[in-house]
Amino acid sequence: MTAAPDSSLRERKKRRTRQALIDTALELFTRRGFGGVTLDELCEEVEVSKRTFFRTFTSKEDVAMAPDQDLWRAFLEELETAEPDGLPVVELGRDALLAALARMDDEGWARRMLLSRRLAERTPSMGAHGLQFCESTTQEALAILHRRFGLGAPGDLRPRLAVDMLVAAFHGALTAWVAQADEAREAGHSEPPTAEELAARLREAVAALPESLALTAGPGGDGG
Repeated sequence: MTAAPDSSLRERKKRRTRQALIDTALELFTRRGFGGVTLDELCEEVEVSKRTFFRTFTSKEDVAMAPDQDLWRAFLEELETAEPDGLPVVELGRDALLAALARMDDEGWARRMLLSRRLAERTPSMGAHGLQFCESTTQEALAILHRRFGLGAPGDLRPRLAVDMLVAAFHGALTAWVAQADEAREAGHSEPPTAEELAARLREAVAALPESLALTAGPGGDGG
């Protein structure tokens, strides 16, 4: 009778610990530099063991990039249930990514994302970690497109190019979003840009993509 409440309590505690690690890591890394904070110091600050840390994250890079990774994991979940409606694959991906952004409803997500991106710009190891995560996410997205819509026959590069274009559009939107925040900070404004503003920039970036990829996603599509 008590198994479900106990399980729910454990999950809430795990989520709180995970969030505390992310928030504390980003604050410490921003203040002292990524290399200026050891994993032992981070765990001591949050009052958790390294064993607890490694149950959730694989490295300092992993915890520092959690806001970005949370977004793309939500994207994969949205893509898994997206209705194609004859949309070009890039637009299908855009809608899934916008839906994922809408799920980042925690008011602190935008600030955490901003801190993470600023850190990544000056931390080579985070860049390498990000490339690895991006490739893994791309492969998962391609697997979903193949399984659900029949896209990605051997030798057909279009699904990969479509996903790459979506990622490029997001990175362009994200760069502009971070630049907006930096300009606001220099002007003395402390409020970070919002997830909604990032979503608007993503729409603009996807709209600017060339229409050379005519690949569309339909139920059981043939990839043509």
